[in-house]
Amino acid sequence: MKIILSGYGKMGKEVEKIALKRNHQIVATIDTKSDWEQIKNKPKADVVIDFSLPSSVIDNIKNCFQLNIPIVTGTTGWYNQLEEIKNICLTNNQALLYSSNFSIGVNVFFEINKRLAQLMNLQEEYEISIEEAHHIQKLDSPSGTAITLANEIIKNIDRKNSWTNTIDNDVTSIKIKSIREGNITGIHTVIYDSPIDTIEIKHTAKNRIGLASGAVIAAEWLIGKKGIFEMKDLLNL
Repeated sequence: MKIILSGYGKMGKEVEKIALKRNHQIVATIDTKSDWEQIKNKPKADVVIDFSLPSSVIDNIKNCFQLNIPIVTGTTGWYNQLEEIKNICLTNNQALLYSSNFSIGVNVFFEINKRLAQLMNLQEEYEISIEEAHHIQKLDSPSGTAITLANEIIKNIDRKNSWTNTIDNDVTSIKIKSIREGNITGIHTVIYDSPIDTIEIKHTAKNRIGLASGAVIAAEWLIGKKGIFEMKDLLNL
């Protein structure tokens, strides 16, 4: 594949390493709005892999649609505009695969989280919370992965209807605690706590390789497809 990297930070560079190992070609990297203008004069790309910023990802997605290039994005913090993007994608017969986390392990973790929530729906003595820890450079808080976990719990636990990243006394919300320290790649823990016991499920990322590999695999899978997809579609979950 000929790949354009949108966002050339730590994740972009990790994706580049994996893509080259899998015999793909990086034809361009994009970090600014002016870079998109130059793309029009570049060789046609098969796909864009985006790990940019919440402030720029919507424009990046729309630019790909205009250029008729499929896009895979791991950028989070824009899902409040998801319906708008879905409509544009489907109306214009474009292709987008988005995920808050491309790690295969995390996506299995998402499914375990959903099943656990279904089992715990009637166990009202358990209070539910999420803790996530990342490196100090991570800009968004809580993480997109933590939000995905919380939203799936909300779908399956009748007594929860929202999540919060602050301290409050609302018993209907799921408390998400965010930790930013050191070089932590990513740790996510879902906690069900009662007066008699505690149930926890936890995923620990050891490095960014799983995220980068998943993004490249997603790009390979997206080629030739039209529509809007998530990792669960790729993994048949």
